[in-house]
Amino acid sequence: MSVRGAVRVERVVTSGTFSLDGETFGVDNNVWLIGDDEEVLVVDAAHDAAAIHRAVAGRRVTAVVCTHAHDDHIDAAPALSALTDAPVLLHPDDNELWSLTHPDRAPDGELADGRTLTVAGIALRVLHTPGHTWGSCSLHAPSLSTVFTGDTLFHGGPGATGRSYSDRPAIEASLRARLLTLPGTTVVHTGHGQDTTIAAERPNVPAA
Repeated sequence: MSVRGAVRVERVVTSGTFSLDGETFGVDNNVWLIGDDEEVLVVDAAHDAAAIHRAVAGRRVTAVVCTHAHDDHIDAAPALSALTDAPVLLHPDDNELWSLTHPDRAPDGELADGRTLTVAGIALRVLHTPGHTWGSCSLHAPSLSTVFTGDTLFHGGPGATGRSYSDRPAIEASLRARLLTLPGTTVVHTGHGQDTTIAAERPNVPAA
């Protein structure tokens, strides 16, 4: 009988660029791997499919989940999918944004609010949290006391808005309704930068 090992969260930091609305910036992205010794789910395949594939280390990839379709979060998704034979999942409200980066390759499946993804025996619930983009989603893993927020919630407050496909009132409403209602001890794994907690970010989101 094989021993699978404990479920764990691993971070891979990759570097590249983010381009939208005619501007380009250098960025470091957090890529998250959730799983055990046999299988993992990848959140946000950014910039470097080979580096992410090395971190997978031969384990089965159940899905490549895109929290949203900004190019710095999805640029390596098709290549990683090809390396791992894993489906790429995205909320359909971000399909137009996805097509700016990958016009000839659609996502393989859709994220939907309330959908449950499973990996290594744990459940991750999809929370549709529009505002940073219209299809932005977070993944809540209650058994790990963790939520993966992409660019919706950071250490310091809400993600950026003001560009195409984004809206400040929408992101604040999403945070109040979908994320700040989670237990305060929930660890927030973000798309860029350091971790935080729900309790730490509650004062950083304006009241309605």
